[in-house]
Amino acid sequence: MATPAGYTRTQIRLHWIIVGLVALQYVFKDAISQAWADWLNGAEIAFNPMIAQHVFLGALVALLTIWRLALRFSHGAPAPAGTESAPGKAKVALATQWAFYALMLLMPISGSVAWFGGAEGAATAHNILKFVLLALIALHVVGALVQQFVQKTNVMARMKHPVA
Repeated sequence: MATPAGYTRTQIRLHWIIVGLVALQYVFKDAISQAWADWLNGAEIAFNPMIAQHVFLGALVALLTIWRLALRFSHGAPAPAGTESAPGKAKVALATQWAFYALMLLMPISGSVAWFGGAEGAATAHNILKFVLLALIALHVVGALVQQFVQKTNVMARMKHPVA
């Protein structure tokens, strides 16, 4: 498959939708965290729309990630920006992208196994992955900002303007 010059409109939209959904998961996690703690202490868990929201949005992130992966395999993805003279940097960028895909699938899976299966190990993994994802997001944002404003690669245009 040839390497495209940029991302498609659908790929860009999925990127930003997933960004928003993940942000909501972090912002509104208190209800499910409290419910999990209560469940561990033997309390009955009553229906709470904020818990349902966390479960639903987690599943949606997984489904949209699968769609995004399907598009990546069918349409491809552009080469990492600004890595033409730095093959090591290209490998780190590619590893980071695949780590994001893995986390966008592992987080909903581990959360579902914990919540629906009552598996404390899955809950622990989910909690650890939460911090790994935050670190990866920070790396991604800092990398994009450095490329955009220090290296002047105009990398951010790739997630704003689709290829024709």
